[in-house]
Amino acid sequence: MPSVIDRLLNRLASLLPGEFDRNDLKQLVDPQGHSFLLSQCRATLILRRARLIALLCLVLIPLWSLIDLMAFTYPLWIGLATFRLVACAGLVCLLLFCRASGTLFDAYRAIAALFVIPAVFHFASQMLLTAYPHAEVAAVLVSGYAVLPVVLMAGLALFPLTLSESLVVALVVLVAQALVGYVSWETLNWPDFVGNAWLLLLIAAVAALAGMSQLAFTMALARQTIRDPLTGVFSRGSGEEILQLQWNVSRRNDTGLALAFIDLDHFSSINDTWGHEAGNQVMCECTRNMLASLRSSDSVLRWGGNAFVVVMPDTDMKQARRAMERLVQRGLALRPDGQPLTASIGLAERCFDFAESHLGLLEMACTRMRRAKAEGRNRLSFGADAEGEGAA
Repeated sequence: MPSVIDRLLNRLASLLPGEFDRNDLKQLVDPQGHSFLLSQCRATLILRRARLIALLCLVLIPLWSLIDLMAFTYPLWIGLATFRLVACAGLVCLLLFCRASGTLFDAYRAIAALFVIPAVFHFASQMLLTAYPHAEVAAVLVSGYAVLPVVLMAGLALFPLTLSESLVVALVVLVAQALVGYVSWETLNWPDFVGNAWLLLLIAAVAALAGMSQLAFTMALARQTIRDPLTGVFSRGSGEEILQLQWNVSRRNDTGLALAFIDLDHFSSINDTWGHEAGNQVMCECTRNMLASLRSSDSVLRWGGNAFVVVMPDTDMKQARRAMERLVQRGLALRPDGQPLTASIGLAERCFDFAESHLGLLEMACTRMRRAKAEGRNRLSFGADAEGEGAA
């Protein structure tokens, strides 16, 4: 009998796109299991939307000062206008220093600035507004200032975020609202404050669900366009983009980047002897074992036919050799006759081989794979001479 939790997880998974199952739910909660390409796709979406919202705010924030001018007295208006200028300066910095595309860390910085700047403005403006008496139109406008946290929290729904990321961003708004209540403790209208806090929590929950829904459909679309339909690993087209991105990151951070070019030995004989269905089963088993043996940060690309490329960031040649040896020792797969499936593997690493481009690094790995195949197959080749090679 399935437990209540199992039924709930299965029910939640049924509400997601058809490519999802219950095992994918954790990717909607925590970004740690996301692939490099999905992280880049999310980063681009977040950065572009953050820049668009910042640009919109840069237009609306100065215009609102005209309304303040008509409703508030001279000292209060000047103070609010000063806060608005400081907020605009922060948003200008966001536009200038956050590119339209970048890493997930760049996206985190952009979304942090986008929410922290208005949250600080809300706190500062509330402190200033409570220091002055208000009547008629000014009192109505003051209540409009109090709605800013609600607008901020609703804006959270615009971004494809995991649950944990949404909670962190929502916490910024909630902290700003709590600080306003703490500082204005003696004059606070408690029924309104509690009502606004409850409304913020409800909006935060809805916004988090909306962000997770966006993320789910982003992941589903990415799987359809960048994955090999048979094995589920990255296709060659998306693999070339991954390799280019990882190369750029490696060059920028001066870190290692290893490539393994894997060609399955005598794989065509499986199709010829037992049929393509049997070959497909062996291929799928092989990719499952690859993914189980490698790190989550490594990317497996189906380069074509029975050839694969493994991209290993932050990895030197020694670590890459150990990874490939571990992969072979665990076994790639079994052929239909029960014999182990073997492979010819060529290794190359950016620093070790003094590669000048990602294409050059790929060519080195491919050349070593062909050499391993020519020297008897079932081998791992990683050096320029015979001493740097060994049987897999």
